[in-house]
Amino acid sequence: MPQDPQDTSDIIALLPAGGQATRLSPLPLSKELYPIGFRPVGDSVKPKVVGHYLLEKMRSAGITKAFWIVRPGKWDIPAYFGDGEMLEMHLGYLTVHVPHGVPYTLNQAYPFVQQARVAIGFPDILFEPADAYRQLIDRQTAGQADVVLGLFPTEFYWKAGMVDFDESGRVHQVVEKPQNSSLKYMWAIALWTPRFTQFLHDFLMTHIPERELPIGDVVQAAIGAGLRVEAVPFADGSYLDVGTPADLQQAIRAHTPESHPAAPER
Repeated sequence: MPQDPQDTSDIIALLPAGGQATRLSPLPLSKELYPIGFRPVGDSVKPKVVGHYLLEKMRSAGITKAFWIVRPGKWDIPAYFGDGEMLEMHLGYLTVHVPHGVPYTLNQAYPFVQQARVAIGFPDILFEPADAYRQLIDRQTAGQADVVLGLFPTEFYWKAGMVDFDESGRVHQVVEKPQNSSLKYMWAIALWTPRFTQFLHDFLMTHIPERELPIGDVVQAAIGAGLRVEAVPFADGSYLDVGTPADLQQAIRAHTPESHPAAPER
């Protein structure tokens, strides 16, 4: 029986947050909790932190279960988000103790997500469109791809995982941080099936880390092994990593409302 595209009960989101934020240090808090803009709460407003934007987009796609994967010391993240009630989600927390990159961080969740579809996103980014995960879910459900990548236009190919895909949306190659490239799209979010979760786990069990391993290299290895990887390009989409001072300034400016006249003194 075909899968109901509206059924997201089998999807678990993973939010890797094992980084040191060295480009922004010293910070008084985890960068995923840096306030960017505001959110309405009743008749008032509260600061809205970076990681809230990602969870909000996942929740709007019907995803209600997520694991944060944090390194020891980033206990302010579970202290802030708690059990997920503020987003009407069920949140859990895992710790990572291996320093070899995002694939190893994600693999910490392997015992908990083996039978689930997995949605991933990085909680120190801001992106549009708002329905990006919904589009990934629809694509995977319709085509039964093992992995669906969400693509965003970028000119900074040397900083990203660039994607070569055809008109049908089939991904042929993922190139991490190339020195030169004519490719126009980078990937930043993804949805994958248990088949890729198992591939990732098995790949890491036989991989000897000589450097930090990008997750895009594992996706490329999966393509070579015959897994089907497809893409949803967001031609008018945007992506901003707040992990550098310049990009953090840009994010703050973009999410700061125009100044209001000061209240009269009494």
